[in-house]
Amino acid sequence: MEAGKLSKYLTGGAIWGFIVLELVFFSIAGEFFSVSEKAFMDVDNMLLLLKQSAPIGIIAMGMTIVMVNGNIDLSVGAIYAICAIVLLDSMTWTMFAGLGNWVIPVAWCLALLTGVVLGAINGLIVWKTGVDAFIVTLGSMLGYRGLVFMYNGEQPTSHLNWTLVDFAEAQFLGFHTATWFLIVVTAVIWFVMTRTVHGRNAYAIGNNREAAVNAGIRVGPHMMINFMIIGFLAALSAVVFYSESGSVNPNDGQLYELWVITAVVLGGTKLTGGAGSIISTFGGVVAIQLLRKGLSHIGADTSTVNLVIGLILIAVLFLDRQLNVKGKEELNV
Repeated sequence: MEAGKLSKYLTGGAIWGFIVLELVFFSIAGEFFSVSEKAFMDVDNMLLLLKQSAPIGIIAMGMTIVMVNGNIDLSVGAIYAICAIVLLDSMTWTMFAGLGNWVIPVAWCLALLTGVVLGAINGLIVWKTGVDAFIVTLGSMLGYRGLVFMYNGEQPTSHLNWTLVDFAEAQFLGFHTATWFLIVVTAVIWFVMTRTVHGRNAYAIGNNREAAVNAGIRVGPHMMINFMIIGFLAALSAVVFYSESGSVNPNDGQLYELWVITAVVLGGTKLTGGAGSIISTFGGVVAIQLLRKGLSHIGADTSTVNLVIGLILIAVLFLDRQLNVKGKEELNV
C-alpha cells in the first residue's frame, strides 16, 4: 500500500476500528474492574455518551475547518465561557423583563453573535498582521479569559429557565437535544467541506497557501470566515450545554481547546493543514469520550485518563509524521 494511502487509512478510517477495540476492551474489563453495576455497552450508557460528546464535538467540527486551513484556534474554551455568561446573564437584563419566554431566543442570538464577533477578531488579526494563528489565538485565549473574570469576578453566573431546561433535556427518537445538535452540525459542516467551493478552498489553502493565492483564492477573508465559524460553534456549544446547566463558572471551558484538538488530530486532520475529514473528526470525538467514560467505568482517576489520551495523541502524531516522511521520499525518487 502506498504511504499516502496508508496514512489516510491509519489516521482516518482506522478511527472506527479503534472505537470497536475500545468497546470490546472496556466491555470485557468492566466485567472484572467495573465500579458500576451497568454494562459498559448498555444502550442508555451509549446514548448518554453521545450527549456528553456534544460540547467538545460541536467545537471540533469548527476546529477541523480551521486546521484543514493550516491554522489553529486556542481561544475556543474562553469563547465558550464568555458566550455562556452572555446567554445566562442576558435573560436577567431589565430591558428584556417583559419578554417572558421570548427572552430565550434573544439570549441565544446574543450568545451566538458574541461567538461570531470574537472569532472575527481572531481572524481579522491573523489576516491583517500575518502573525501565526497559534500566537494570535494564544493571546486571545488569555485576553478572553480575562474578560470572563472581569465580568463577574470569581463568582458563577446563574439563571435557570425551566422552559429552556425542558427543551435541553428533551429526547427525540431516543437521542437527547444535545446529540441532535451535534448530528446536525456534523452534517452541515460535512456538506460545506465536501460539496462547496468554500470547502475546496480550505483544503487548497492548507495544502499550499502560495498556490492558492496564485489561483485567485482570497486567502485572508476565507480564513476570517473560518474563524467566525468556529467562534459561532463554540457559542452554540455553550448555548446547548448551559441551557440545561443554568450556571457557568469563570473557569469553565478551560482545556477545551486541548480536548478538541486531540479529537480532531485523532480523527486524522493534519496540524500542517491540507487534509482532514469531518466524519473522522466525529469518530475522534466519540473515541475520546469512550476513553474517558471507559477508564472511569473501570475505576481510573482523572490523571490516568489524561495520561492515556496524551500518550495516544503522541503516538498518532508520530505515526502520521513517519508516514508523511516516507510519502515525501517516494515522491523524490
